[in-house]
Amino acid sequence: MNIFIVFSIALALAMDAFAVSVGVSLSLEGITKRQTFRLAIYFGFFQFMMAIVGWLAGNSLLKYIQAVDHWVAFGLLLFVGVKMIYESFKRGKKTKEGNVNVDPTKGFSLLTLSVATSIDALAAGLSLAALHESILYPAVVFGLVAFLMTILGTRLGPPLGQRIGKRAELAGGLILILIGIKILAEHL
Repeated sequence: MNIFIVFSIALALAMDAFAVSVGVSLSLEGITKRQTFRLAIYFGFFQFMMAIVGWLAGNSLLKYIQAVDHWVAFGLLLFVGVKMIYESFKRGKKTKEGNVNVDPTKGFSLLTLSVATSIDALAAGLSLAALHESILYPAVVFGLVAFLMTILGTRLGPPLGQRIGKRAELAGGLILILIGIKILAEHL
């Protein structure tokens, strides 16, 4: 497959990871290099693996996955977005554990975001299988581009957050929900 086509697909697939990383970095008072790296590694790895999983699933599952992939991505982004909005109103209040905020670059939130941003890579892998194309090279490119776009998104988020002020987490949650709505609208 042509490098320009593979890179174009990778860039399109990475747009969700980019936008979500901007939203996540908005939700944090200051994103660390460790948080950025963790987010980038997960988003890149999930883009890579979901493309391979989609390719392995092959043509037989294509019609089933395409029918619900947008609903899954929407549901996951809605869940995390609503949670971030809820947390924005709790800002400054202590939780039972004594933490002020939950870090969206860890645990279940990170896993949920990683799956949500890589559903399209699953569909791309299925499409490549249907076209009888190989998967390793495109999957590596998908993962690397998602990794780099995630880093870029986390770097652009904090300057935006300084302009938004106290409700940066609210804005981040709204961004995630809007991304989910966009995914849903594109598929309906």
